[in-house]
Amino acid sequence: MAGKLLLLLNGPKREGVARLPERFAGWGLDVDARWAFAGDFPDSLSGYDGIFLTGSPHGAYEDIPFINREHELIREADSLGIPMLGVCFGSQILASALCGRDQVFRRPFCEVGNKWLDVTPAAKGDEVAGEIGSQVYMFVWHNDEVRADHPDMRIIATSDLCPNQIWRFRDHRVWGIQGHPEVTKEQAVVWFEQSRETMERDGADIDQLKATADEALPAKTMLSKFAALCGATAA
Repeated sequence: MAGKLLLLLNGPKREGVARLPERFAGWGLDVDARWAFAGDFPDSLSGYDGIFLTGSPHGAYEDIPFINREHELIREADSLGIPMLGVCFGSQILASALCGRDQVFRRPFCEVGNKWLDVTPAAKGDEVAGEIGSQVYMFVWHNDEVRADHPDMRIIATSDLCPNQIWRFRDHRVWGIQGHPEVTKEQAVVWFEQSRETMERDGADIDQLKATADEALPAKTMLSKFAALCGATAA
């Protein structure tokens, strides 16, 4: 029996560069992709074995209908024990919904680049983060940040500029990743060029980003292990 994944697309374009519906379908999941940014949400969470939340140009603290609705959905899903994984804004809105809206704040400057993240002992034996190693490489790009001081958060990875890069909510099957392990090296180069103006405004060196782009395969184990978890939930 294939697990059913609710994929919440939080960006202004329904089709993202990472082609996530195809990625998760390739791991054997039945993917229900909803354009949350445009207000497209399921009427019920019945039948879903996992939820993946994507990035967005918005902040989780904004008073916008789709953001408010997503907060409600996250809390309901957690009460039902549905596994959830969010990247970038997806991580931030998970933190906002489950740990309080004050957990997400606007940074004084953007963190952008291909970076090595330091992994904490909390990763050992973790269902999703257990294979990322003692350090993990990925692309990060964020002006907002999740605080690292909440007692219900297990911090799994940090960077020199952000103490909460990967986290887990209590012992629940809920994880947040600030960076972008979902993007392949080929997709990253396209994304950097498409977003050149915005990234350069945020302090990025596009040529350097292209030169240091990587498949980030250890980081991607978090996605494949999450997919496997969803499949196991269905079984």
